Amino acid sequence: MTAFGESLASELRAGDLLVLTGPLGAGKTTFTRGLGAGLDVRGRVQSPTFVLARTHPPLADGPALVHVDAYRLGSALELDDLDIDFAGSVVVVEWGGGMLDGVSDSWLEIDIERPMGGTDAGADDGASDDAASDDAASDDDAAADEPRTITVRGIGQRWAGTRFA
Repeated sequence: MTAFGESLASELRAGDLLVLTGPLGAGKTTFTRGLGAGLDVRGRVQSPTFVLARTHPPLADGPALVHVDAYRLGSALELDDLDIDFAGSVVVVEWGGGMLDGVSDSWLEIDIERPMGGTDAGADDGASDDAASDDAASDDDAAADEPRTITVRGIGQRWAGTRFA
């Protein structure tokens, strides 16, 4: 997931919006860490569960990374109330499905699936991937070697004519 995020960063620019869906431990935050590395932003990318959004300024030329956890948000209006610099940043919204009405007309939907091994250990309970502790191993770390199925779909004019269309 880290490598995928890092490689995707080279295709992104300020104003791009990514919406991540997948169960707990699917790799949403790990993907975003890779994206942050690829965008060369400041600070450790970690789950914004308790602050709703974190901004990571660029270390060099390039856009900032804004990482949003929308699980506790009730609507697109609440997402808009966060006063995010959508135009000047690459914005990643975890749990953001259905939250984009009026916020943007173009985004990348990234759906991450992972095998659950016949248990409910990875069930979508609303917590972010590493919300329990920034220092403790996250569900992503515990399941790092599990295969993932990633589906990326571009919505809107920004992605027309790209490999994501």
